[in-house]
Amino acid sequence: MRFIWIVAIRFLYEGKTQSLLILTGVAVGTAVIVFLSSLITGLQESIIQRTLGTQAQIVIRPPDEIPRTLNPEADARVERPAQRLRSIVGWAQVIDVVRRVSGLTAIAPTIAGPGFALRSRGANAISLRGIDPESYTGIVDLSRYITAGTFRLGAFETVIGTELARDLGVNVGDKIRLQTAGGRTTVLRVSGLIDVGSRDLNLRWVFVSLRQAQTLLGVEDGVSTIEVRVDDIFSATPIAKQIADRTGLRADSWMTSNAQLMVGLRSQSASSAMIQVFVVLAVALGIASVLAVSVVQKAREIGILRAVGTSKSQILHIFLLQGLLVGLVGSGIGILAGIGLSVFFAELTRSPDGSALFPLSLSWALYARAIAVATVVGVVSAALPARRAARLDPAEVIRYG
Repeated sequence: MRFIWIVAIRFLYEGKTQSLLILTGVAVGTAVIVFLSSLITGLQESIIQRTLGTQAQIVIRPPDEIPRTLNPEADARVERPAQRLRSIVGWAQVIDVVRRVSGLTAIAPTIAGPGFALRSRGANAISLRGIDPESYTGIVDLSRYITAGTFRLGAFETVIGTELARDLGVNVGDKIRLQTAGGRTTVLRVSGLIDVGSRDLNLRWVFVSLRQAQTLLGVEDGVSTIEVRVDDIFSATPIAKQIADRTGLRADSWMTSNAQLMVGLRSQSASSAMIQVFVVLAVALGIASVLAVSVVQKAREIGILRAVGTSKSQILHIFLLQGLLVGLVGSGIGILAGIGLSVFFAELTRSPDGSALFPLSLSWALYARAIAVATVVGVVSAALPARRAARLDPAEVIRYG
């Protein structure tokens, strides 16, 4: 084994220019893989965080009301009824059933419905959201989005979006009147202002206690939705199907509700994978071609090694070992270059507030994958030249070399 290492390293050292070209190719390819992977993964994580940062990953709702035939005898027209706010029947028992599904981290009953926020002459259409702050924190920690006041939902307290507060001209401590269908109204004090990063949501969202929302929306002791958070966000769809099968209710995952987002994420991943495949192919062809030339150049030395008793297997392993060494060393250099390129790009492209415009995701798993890919490519690329070297006839190459 030591003999094989010595010969492999000596062959690489003697062909310094060729070895440098191979190492450069592997390093550049690895750097591209690290940079692209960190950029695409970081972008995807950022998009998912912004999308799911303010919503549940699975939402359980009552099934849609069944369409009815207007007049079975006169015609066969079917009219889809308007979907009204309805409570989940036996929602407490439903939560007990859902808790038994594996892969969940939090469950929270909620109720949501339309209404108006009124103050003086101002009136804004709102989305009234009744939550239990203690359980809902496991779904979305809304307290970290508070910009003024505190996230407190007492009997006569509310938390509203910053844009809505601006439109109504209110601040923490002021009072607003909420009105819902059926003429139900109440006056609540604003305990906090919230900014979730979306102007539309900041303009519509009004949070009240679960009990207060039940009274305002006319759903006494009921809830319209049960929100769920899961361990693995990409397992949300199969878990939602399990919940629907066990409860007979609608269970929509974030992947279903954000179908266009999933198309975009898959397109990004496919583009990144395609680019990386072409990079790997280019590196593999470069290693194979340089080692093939090396076999031709060192045919006489190989013939002498065979003549003094070196076996075909040892010759084969010498060139495979060269591919392995090139892959390992080149990938190490490439990872350092990829990290440097990623950090430079992140510092170069910052938003006006100083935050990263393109967040990057660098991890040990990425480095290990890059090393594994480069090493495997190096060994596989060296296989054909290695076989050719092992098959050389020592008498022929010494005589005509």
